[in-house]
Amino acid sequence: MKAFALVAELLPMNGRDISAVAALEARVQAFPWSEGNFRDSLAAGHSCWVCRLGGDLIGFSVVMSVLDEVHLLNIAVAPACQGQGHGARLLSHALAVAVDHHASAMFLEVRVGNQAAAKLYRHFGFRQVGVRKGYYPGAMSREDALVFKREIP
Repeated sequence: MKAFALVAELLPMNGRDISAVAALEARVQAFPWSEGNFRDSLAAGHSCWVCRLGGDLIGFSVVMSVLDEVHLLNIAVAPACQGQGHGARLLSHALAVAVDHHASAMFLEVRVGNQAAAKLYRHFGFRQVGVRKGYYPGAMSREDALVFKREIP
C-alpha cells in the first residue's frame, strides 16, 4: 500500500478560523495580535488566508492593499511545520495577491532579531529600505523593525 503525503491547502480565512489563527499567533509571537485584530482585518477586506494540512491550521497571512501598494501585515507558520516550505508558499501567495491588486510594490516589517524571516524575504527578492526604531514591543525594551520592499513586475 502506498503512503500519500498530505498537501497543504491555502484557503480564504473566515470568522470560524479566528480563534485558531489567534492561538497559532500566540504560539509564535511574544506579543501576538488579538482575535480582534484578525476580526478587524477580515472586516476591513484585507486579503486573509489560512494554510491547512490535513484539516489542521498550520499557517496564515494577512495582506492589506493601499492604493498601488500592498503591505504584508502578518504571516506565521506553526513551529512544528516551519522549515518545510509553508512560509514560502504563503509568501508566494501574498505576492500573487499583490499582482492581482495591480500593486507596484509590497512592503513588510520584520524584527531585527528574526533573521530566519529576513533570509526568506531576501530569497524572495525583498530588499531592506529602512529601519523603524522601537517599532516592536519587547520584554525589556522595544525592538527595531527592518523595512523590506519588493517591486512587483
